[in-house]
Amino acid sequence: MKLESELQKRSLNSCELCKASHNLNIYTLQPSKGVNLTDSIYACNTCVSQLEDSSIIDPNHWRCLNDSMWSEYTQIQVLSWRMLNRLLSSGWSQDLLEMMYLDEDSLEWAKAIGDGVEEAAKLIHRDVNGVILEAGDSVVLIKDLKVKGSSMVAKQGVAVRRISLDHENANYIEGKVDGQHIVIITQYVKKL
Repeated sequence: MKLESELQKRSLNSCELCKASHNLNIYTLQPSKGVNLTDSIYACNTCVSQLEDSSIIDPNHWRCLNDSMWSEYTQIQVLSWRMLNRLLSSGWSQDLLEMMYLDEDSLEWAKAIGDGVEEAAKLIHRDVNGVILEAGDSVVLIKDLKVKGSSMVAKQGVAVRRISLDHENANYIEGKVDGQHIVIITQYVKKL
């Protein structure tokens, strides 16, 4: 796979977060426009499992962020920022966050999945069955939807892959249907 060989070369065959040299895999940051070099990192299983499940985070493992937060690659900086925000209860991460700088676009990407936002302020997007939707999920339309401003009708049963969430309204998601980017109301979709 070309992407994996490029990531191996860039990372010198080590985890781009903690520098481990075993059990390495491609990890793609969400939301992502596609699995590519600018949206992905090479990471060990330990880092990936803790990135995906906050309940198993080992704060001592993430002391490596002291180095990785200064990476020249935006996706590594974004992941470092996200993890530092998840580790705020550890104390030491606040000092690192205060030193860290992300440009406006990178900070928006870092905050896109809700890290750095207080739990009470997070919007939770739910499908028709109440299942929580996250950026990058796939959904299926449960009824025909007329697309405002066009003659297009999005048909029932159409799958919408790699959705993005509206960060101002929990009732809206975005995705592509028949090559057209549209806004969809969450009560008309079911998570796949």
